[in-house]
Amino acid sequence: MHAETTHLTHLLYLHGFRSSPQSAKAQQTRAWFATNYPEVVVEIPALPPSPHEAAQFMQAILNNWPQRSLAVMGSSLGGYYASWVSAQWHCPAVLLNPAVNPARDLQAYIGEQTAWHNPEEAFYFKPEYIEQLRELDCANNAATAPQLALIAQGDEVLDWQEMVQRYPHAKRIVLEGSNHALSDTFESHLPEIADFLYRLGQPASAI
Repeated sequence: MHAETTHLTHLLYLHGFRSSPQSAKAQQTRAWFATNYPEVVVEIPALPPSPHEAAQFMQAILNNWPQRSLAVMGSSLGGYYASWVSAQWHCPAVLLNPAVNPARDLQAYIGEQTAWHNPEEAFYFKPEYIEQLRELDCANNAATAPQLALIAQGDEVLDWQEMVQRYPHAKRIVLEGSNHALSDTFESHLPEIADFLYRLGQPASAI
């Protein structure tokens, strides 16, 4: 056992498909930590469309961070990526309506897409990205770090029951109603989410 108290020092926030660091949840997360845990570094990168390039990008950030005090948080496709990060770095993860099978669900989006927060910004979602998504699938890997999943039954994009089944060992907050963006409920759950992250998923008695 290490004698020193360990808490979160670095948080990586991963946005979803067609989203960006300008998303409401990303900005609310940054603001909450700036006010309540200003010493925590919160990184919210703009992820490239290629899952392979996104993985390399995430690795480059995480390789420069202290391994025992980092955590990851992701929304939708970012939640899928966050599960991969958690498995690779054995770090705590918060998953917000996480995509469970994006290789299946994003087949319909192959082609030119626009960004939600900047419709003038277009990108091309290539067919080979589907296989790249499969390569990041860690659904069959046992979780090696604490996870918290915030799941909305009213998600209009993803199947909430699939999310519940995908994360049987996670601490789960299942919301009646709400929506995929968690636009009406996310901010109210930020204190609990941030507390989980700050404690690196450990019980309060362990800190």
